[in-house]
Amino acid sequence: MTTTQAYVAHGSGLSFRGLLLSEWIKLSSLRSTMWCYGIIILINIGLGVLLAVSFQPQGASTAAIDQGYWVQFSTIGIAFSQLVVSVLGALVITGEYGTGMIRSTLAAVPKRIPALISKAVVFSVVSFVISLVSIVVAALLAQGMLTGKGLTLDLSDGRAWGAIVGGAAFLALIGLVALFLGAAVRNSAAGISAALGLIFVAPIVLQIFAAVTRAAWVQNLFEFLPSSAGARMYSYTATPAPKVPDVIVLDPTQGLLVLVAWVVLFGILAGVLLKRRDA
Repeated sequence: MTTTQAYVAHGSGLSFRGLLLSEWIKLSSLRSTMWCYGIIILINIGLGVLLAVSFQPQGASTAAIDQGYWVQFSTIGIAFSQLVVSVLGALVITGEYGTGMIRSTLAAVPKRIPALISKAVVFSVVSFVISLVSIVVAALLAQGMLTGKGLTLDLSDGRAWGAIVGGAAFLALIGLVALFLGAAVRNSAAGISAALGLIFVAPIVLQIFAAVTRAAWVQNLFEFLPSSAGARMYSYTATPAPKVPDVIVLDPTQGLLVLVAWVVLFGILAGVLLKRRDA
């Protein structure tokens, strides 16, 4: 911790590259980082392989349906690893407030916003790369197992690989939502609670409310939540679902744009609060 703090105080304020290097040192030196990324890798690969191993084809199937199974098994772990990356995203920033190291960081970067941006860039890039590698490994392992069970899979399917890349991007972006929420509240417990509340609890509450009221506006509100919109980024439908009147269903590109809007919203909030408050 002393080595990292000295580097922040003397070098990282000189250039954005120095800031990025400083944030990489801080991120890679935390035990929580190694544990969380290890769990993400285990979840993404382990669940994909587990489902592929236990899958038993039921009767005749089409190539499109088989392809849908493959993408679903490859990305199934995202539903759980999003919780882990959210916890890590909050800890990345709130940990500095807890140890007091944030004072050294902000003393080296008086404008403050570059420090927040560099932290977000490093965290999101590392999260994306690790998520992508683990999901691709899960996809390749699942492909071999499913092919052995007689399924017809197309490795050149651009839409399938788009869903896989979209899943990795979703984890990186949802982690940024948690990071910016953590920067806003400056407390680990509060940051994690806020992130999990928005990502995990809010969709459940809205789903229950939608089931009770059958109101289209509740279903539409659910569709625009970060986790719901982001889930469209890695969705793969073999056959288009029938449209329901007055109910909005986002496509992968729209889901990406909605999630990016959430990231920008919380990023602006975190930046404004960072500028206005003392460390």
